[in-house]
Amino acid sequence: MQEQYVPQTVEAAAQSEWHASNAHLANDADARPKYYCLSMFPYPSGKLHMGHVRNYTIGDVLSRYKRLNGFNVLQPMGWDAFGLPAENAAMNNQVAPAEWTYANIEYMKTQLKSLGLAIDWTREIATCKPDYYRWEQWLFTRLFEKGVIYKKTGSVNWDPVDQTVLANEQVIDGRGWRSGAVVEKRDIPMYYFGITQYAEQLLADLDQLDGWPEQVKTMQRNWIGKSFGADISFDYDLASTGINGQLTVYTTRPDTLMGATYVAVAGEHPLAQRAAANNPKLAAFIAECKAGSVAEADMATMEKKGMATGQFVIHPLNGRQLPVYVANYVLWGYGEGAVMAVPAHDERDFAFATKYALPIEPVYVGPDAFNALEWQDWYGQKTGLSAIADGRDFNEHFDAIIAALEANGHGARKTQFRLRDWGISRQRYWGCPIPIIHCPACGDVPVPEDQLPVVLPEHVVPDGAGSPLARMPEFYETNCPTCGGHAKRETDTMDTFVESSWYYARYASPQSTRAMVEPAAAQHWLPVDQYIGGIEHAILHLLYARFFHKLMRDEGLLSGDEPFKRLLTQGMVIAETFYREAEGGKKQWINPADVQLTRDDKGRITGAILTADGQPVIHGGMEKMSKSKNNGVDPQAMIERFGADTSRVFMMFAAPPDQSLEWSDTGVEGANRFLKRLWRIVHEHVAQGPTATLDLASLSRDDKALRRKLHETIAKVSDDYERRQTFNTAIAAIMELLNALPKTISTPTTQALVREALLAAVTLLSPIAPHIGHALLQALGLPGGLADAQWPAVDASALTRDSLTLMIQVNGKLRGQIEVAPDASNADIEAAALANDEAQRAMAGAAVKKVIVVKQKLVNIVV
Repeated sequence: MQEQYVPQTVEAAAQSEWHASNAHLANDADARPKYYCLSMFPYPSGKLHMGHVRNYTIGDVLSRYKRLNGFNVLQPMGWDAFGLPAENAAMNNQVAPAEWTYANIEYMKTQLKSLGLAIDWTREIATCKPDYYRWEQWLFTRLFEKGVIYKKTGSVNWDPVDQTVLANEQVIDGRGWRSGAVVEKRDIPMYYFGITQYAEQLLADLDQLDGWPEQVKTMQRNWIGKSFGADISFDYDLASTGINGQLTVYTTRPDTLMGATYVAVAGEHPLAQRAAANNPKLAAFIAECKAGSVAEADMATMEKKGMATGQFVIHPLNGRQLPVYVANYVLWGYGEGAVMAVPAHDERDFAFATKYALPIEPVYVGPDAFNALEWQDWYGQKTGLSAIADGRDFNEHFDAIIAALEANGHGARKTQFRLRDWGISRQRYWGCPIPIIHCPACGDVPVPEDQLPVVLPEHVVPDGAGSPLARMPEFYETNCPTCGGHAKRETDTMDTFVESSWYYARYASPQSTRAMVEPAAAQHWLPVDQYIGGIEHAILHLLYARFFHKLMRDEGLLSGDEPFKRLLTQGMVIAETFYREAEGGKKQWINPADVQLTRDDKGRITGAILTADGQPVIHGGMEKMSKSKNNGVDPQAMIERFGADTSRVFMMFAAPPDQSLEWSDTGVEGANRFLKRLWRIVHEHVAQGPTATLDLASLSRDDKALRRKLHETIAKVSDDYERRQTFNTAIAAIMELLNALPKTISTPTTQALVREALLAAVTLLSPIAPHIGHALLQALGLPGGLADAQWPAVDASALTRDSLTLMIQVNGKLRGQIEVAPDASNADIEAAALANDEAQRAMAGAAVKKVIVVKQKLVNIVV
């Protein structure tokens, strides 16, 4: 064993041995209990960031812990490789997205390997490869034939410059996130996954997820949004509309129907279109409504605008005429594209009614309601004005209104979900082709299974002017598989959330050419035992993955209702930020590595200068590491300087995994010093030569105390890994154990006990610092290192005590200590404390008022 800890040498040797022995392969035929640990796979952006390092280290710690406990562990890795960022990068660099993506994958794979992750690389997948997306195309065709996938015209965010649909998250202040163009609302034909058909299951099955954070389950429940209400039908006023018909709205507050004073419709609604035909101003307003985002966040904050159509509908219970308005906050495609407005009991309707001087008629009011200026003063009071509402509570009123509507054929009770079907069509190139052929005679025809996959050409360099597939006859020209006639292939690609919704299942049988998921492999490995990823994926990705699991279950590919048993949402990595004010108030962000700091005696920053010019910079506080704030730390530089184990130990020690981690250079250096100290302690022990077999019968009192500390540490660290998942406290406990080792070794028994303690300490730390763990275990006599190691078991007999040491206080001040038997009674403990010489001197003959015994800790004598 070399004397100095040189991480570069230690880590290269360990990784070489693991690679040569295939140490991390998962075996489907292994009889041991399985453990499937999965971290959300990365987008191949070209470089790892510290968020990646933290995420994958957490998963690796758990995987290695389980492997040491005798589990057959699967920890795979892959690449979420499709998406618009690759197109943008390709355009900027004038290369094909495929070339850019594959180069990034190779570089990032090398970086991940340098972290020493126990990954089974034989199961690697990339979602942009045909052998992967072939199977989602196969599932698409099956679901299309069953009606779970369908085509309809829907309102979308349309970027007129990039010529593509934007997700709500890609619309910023009404503009496209990349082009900056004003986003338009467009109605285009799209393919939809009927996720609402599974809404009840998705909601109910959250109750199975005991291993998920309550916060995430609450977010999903709110997104699914089950509500109870009624469909209410308003007859058209024949004189003003010129037609017979009904306008139907859904409301969760039918009890407020008697306060409805107008209805609002989307610009696409037939009543709006009819009124606009002879009204240029209304037509212009409808055109304005069609511009802008359909994102809920934008809809909530936008100014509410409307215009009267001159048409009316009839209130179904009191027969009054209610004016019909076109409003910009009503979306076509959400329900019937119409809402009933009750200004007294809805903040949005109140603002609209106030703006356009419409009546405000409360159903539940207080005595001062008509003098109120704010909407909140109108809401939720108990005196009823409605003839039906009088004398009833909310539930009775709710039921009475619905009964009245059902009696006259103008309404019915209804349960509805906030969740909408998932539109997956994207007018982009770098994505999975939608396997549909458009035939003039046969309509939309799914591509037959024997013609899958529909392969995306990888040589294309996009130019930003819409999807290049739509301009490639060699791609879209084909023949109809039903009639053989000339037909056109669909040129839209799928939302990249589709690929990430089922990758976890593909890892069970990634090379299969027979099935999307081999049922036997799925039966063995699924569900995922531990899933790890950021809280930002709490809704969409996790909801879609849960949905896909149920789809694959219903196709007979796997069993069970849920994909992930336990979920850990790791916190962000944050770091100091620094900047200077540039012209126009713009901030010029400066990397912390280029800044020299001064601190006060409590470590707080009191000044900062740019090292290059010695001039001050402004401290911007702690922020998430990002390119935009220029406060990132290069993981590769950190690994090259200190080694992967130092980076891993710092990441796990600085904060619990579910909390934000503050980056600290001094913290990294501290982690490195700890590993050097551990190496030195083991080296000094090994240098003393072979140790005897531990003889438990010859343990001294100090030996027993050390062995008790050892097994208390094993118990605590095991609980920290398994139940609590707080690796910072596990590291702290290992540090305490090392501090408890004797400075000098006086007997062979003590020497043997120290070896037992060091073997345990190194093994306990090895999931976090595997390279040094592997090398030190070999030095301590395990030739195979981690391959020969087992998680140490707690020896219950070591935890027993021959005696207890209790502190003595007199009037709350420490005055001495006593030794008592573990089963000593309170009376015996009091007597021993009162007889203690130090206690006697402190009492100085004063009368004892009372004696307080705190079990196993102290005795307080009050005089």
